Formats: sequence, C-alpha cells, structure tokens
Amino acid sequence: MPEGLNQPPPLAGHDLFLENRPLAEALEREGAGWAHEQAAAFGRLLGGEPAEWARLANENPPKLRTHDRFGNRIDEVEFHPAWHSLMQTSVEHSVHSLSWREPRAGAHVARGALFFLAAQVEQGHTCPISMTHAAVPALRAQPELAAEWEPRLTSLEYDFALRPAAEKRGVLCGMAMTERQGGSDVRANTTRAVALGAGEYELTGHKWFCSAPMCDAFLVLAQAEGGLSCFLLPRALPDGTRNGFRIQRLKDKLGDRSNASSEIELEGAWARLVGEEGRGVRTIIEMVNHTRLDCVLGTAAVMRAAVEQATHHAAHRSAFGSLLADQPLMQNVLADLCVESEAATLTAMRLAGAYNRGEAAFGRAATAVSKYWICKRGPGHAAEALECLGGNGYVEESVMPRLYRQQPLQSIWEGSGNVICLDVLRALRRSPETRDAFVDECRLASGADARLDAWLAALERELVDPDEPTARRLVERMALALQASLLVRFSEPSVAAAFCASRLTGSGGLAYGTLPAGVDATAIVDRHRPRI
Repeated sequence: MPEGLNQPPPLAGHDLFLENRPLAEALEREGAGWAHEQAAAFGRLLGGEPAEWARLANENPPKLRTHDRFGNRIDEVEFHPAWHSLMQTSVEHSVHSLSWREPRAGAHVARGALFFLAAQVEQGHTCPISMTHAAVPALRAQPELAAEWEPRLTSLEYDFALRPAAEKRGVLCGMAMTERQGGSDVRANTTRAVALGAGEYELTGHKWFCSAPMCDAFLVLAQAEGGLSCFLLPRALPDGTRNGFRIQRLKDKLGDRSNASSEIELEGAWARLVGEEGRGVRTIIEMVNHTRLDCVLGTAAVMRAAVEQATHHAAHRSAFGSLLADQPLMQNVLADLCVESEAATLTAMRLAGAYNRGEAAFGRAATAVSKYWICKRGPGHAAEALECLGGNGYVEESVMPRLYRQQPLQSIWEGSGNVICLDVLRALRRSPETRDAFVDECRLASGADARLDAWLAALERELVDPDEPTARRLVERMALALQASLLVRFSEPSVAAAFCASRLTGSGGLAYGTLPAGVDATAIVDRHRPRI
C-alpha cells in the first residue's frame, strides 16, 4: 500500500488467542492450561477466513419460509452459507459442549476461552451455541431425558436439517420463555400445558421472543396443573412430522443480524416435562445462569475486538505530524479502553473457573453482578473505540458498526439491568453466605492497594442493609471491587494501577480517555495491541 494513503493495513491473519495476553494468562491461571494448544489453534483459524463469513452472515440475514411452494406449512429459516460455516466451525471445535464432553478441572474455563474467541469474530451464531451448551445442566433435572438428549447436544457434528433428533448426527437447543404480556415476568405466562400421561404434554400459547428458532428442540415454560413448569419441545416429532411450532415472524433487530429471533405460536405442540410441575423457573434457571455467563464472555469478546481495531488503527495512522498511537491524548483513550477490556476478560474467566470449582455462593452473586456491569459498559466502550477510527470507523466495512450494534443485546438478554440488580438484591438478603463469598473473593487482594482496601471497607458497610432504589449503584460498586481485586492480583502493575486510580478514587472522568496523570499508557497499550 502506498505510504501516501496513510491507511492502516488490514487487521487479518493474526492469532486471536496468543495475541490476547490477558485471555491466555487467565486460561493457565484458572486451571485449563491443558487446553492451551486447542485454544491457540482455534485462535489461528479464526484470524483468517471466518472474518469474511462474519461479514457475509450479517449482510445476508436469515429469511423465514412459512410455507413451501405447494402451500404446506414448513416453518423453516433459511440462512446464508456463511452462517453454516460459522456454526460448523464452532460445533466442530466443541464451543457448545467442551464443559460436558471433558468434565475435568478447567473444562468450563477452556470452553469459556473458545466461546470468547468465537464471539470475538461473530456474535450472532454464538446465541444457539450458548443455549445448546446451557441446556445440558437443565435437562439433567430429568435423568432419562438427559440420557437421551445429551449425546446429541454434545456431538461435534453440525447437522442443520430439520428432521427427528434420533436421525441426526448432532442437534441444537434453544429456549422460549418470554411472552407478550409478561416479558421478564415469566410467572405471568399464559401458555397452557395439558398432561397426556407418562410425562408428555400438549402446549398451546405464544412466545414473544424465541431466539434461534431453527434449533432442533427448545426448553419452554408453560402453565401446567401444578403451576409454571419447564418442558422440552422438539421441532420434529419422532414419526417425522412437524410439531405444532409455528414461526409467526422474524424480529427486525438493531444488531445480531446474522441470527434469527422470532415470535412463535404453539398449537397443540407435543413436549415432555423437565423436572417437576410447578418448578419450571427453578429448572430453567440452570440454563439461564450459564447463558448469563456467556453474556459476560460475549461482551468481553466484543470489547477485545474493539480494542484490537482501535489500537491497530492508531499504530498505523498519522495525524498532525505523528502516529496517533504516539500522541499522549490518544494514548490515554486507548489505554482506558484496554483497561476496561482486560478487567472484563479477567472477570469472565474467573467466573468460568467458579463454575468449574463448584463455587455456588460466589458464582451466583458474581455472575449477576458481572452480567450487569460488564454488559452495561459494552455499548459505550464500542462507541469510543469506533471514534478512535474517526469516519473510517463509522462505515460498515470497518466492522465497528456491527460491534456497536451488538453490545446492547448482551445487557438485555437473560435479564436487563433492573432484573439483574433485583436478583443480586434478593441473593444478598436471603443468603448471607452469598454476600460473604463475594466479599471474601475481593478480600484476597487486601493490602495490595490502599485504594481498593478503602473501597472494600465502604462496600461492606453498604452490603449490610441494601435497598432497592440504590441497587444499581450497589451492584456497580460490587463489580468494580471484584474487577479491581482481580487486576491487582493477576494483571500487570500498570493496568491495575490505572484501574484503581480511575475507577475507585474519583480521579478519572466519566468518559473514556480520562485516566489521571501518572498512568503508564504506553505500557498498557503495548500489552493489548495486536501484531501482524
């Protein structure tokens, strides 16, 4: 490329895993060093052609085919071949199943790293990947169903044809909970379940949001005689006929364009009970918790993608006589974005480690706290990174608009801000051990940074009697305490010092690029900038 054009070279062909030092370090630290080469191979692969698949899948969104040319109801969703390439790649690399296929120390961490890498490249296809992974622990509430379906859900073969699950090489699972009149208040659901005997039911009603309706089966909530219950509903019946699962329309969404999200009607749909009648929320919450973890991983992944684009651009673009990356104010902006990205990455991987180690009390609080805060930080982070590219970042070819449109979804999916904060509040009030486990984790960094010590002392007082009007503020402060503790313990001193100085003391501003004086911005950016 001629030097006079003053444009950066394409950011392509690099190793997404090894170039991401915080992610690679966390994999080792959280007990999944055995998966290093697997993650590195996946990172090398994703640095190539999959980026083009991501573009094509988003520029050619799915189409609904309700009927065939003879007028028969088929309810199928048609995807661009690039979507299938992305899905096949993630399935073959066990992004949907590694936690269950290799139930060993660090398996959730290893799978979390793979999911991070897949989501960094293309976010829409990770929705069915995430739900398929999360369905397994929920199905285990019904052992005979788990025995039948788990081998299919964990298969490494991607088979997208719509036919009976028993005839397929591998299957995918989604969920359908929310309804038009209730939204997040799933106990207001009106879908009815009529018992047929032997654990079989007939479901009639609607679902306002059913993401990835091309999956082979869904976990669905419906009102049975004993109350709100959870059911497994297949798309195709064992005899080869279509179930009463009618796709009314696909949602026209802000982002997540490659993935199909739909409204559905259930017309006498055959389903099987999962768990006990009346305990549907308790049953499906196993799936929800794992997908919340993936919201955190996915947001961190998009932050990483944004940091790569911004730092790469600044390293090759000159303005006013010098490279952008050498200009102190731009260094401040880039460093601030890098600090946010690393804090999110460390938190996400620590959560994955908690799932591996069975740290239930800490995991419940930390997953919700992190889901709220990290996902809330996503859109602003993407916007600032986009601005680093100037007008170049505002055009679709730069990838930045897609990242920007994607980030608000993570904050909405599996519980928007208020829902999550109220969940944290309930956990703190009902379970002192949950509060204690969270504080104990943060206290592991005691004495390492006076700013964090002061923050934790104040936070512990606030946790004694939390109230609803200030729940968002409390959850935000909990998240910052956890992130600061992880950075102080495990990151480079320059990153930890910048985080504590800007997030815990009031020395930083409200916008990115307001790190206080004395921060080693050059070292921080150098730690995060990709090399090609």
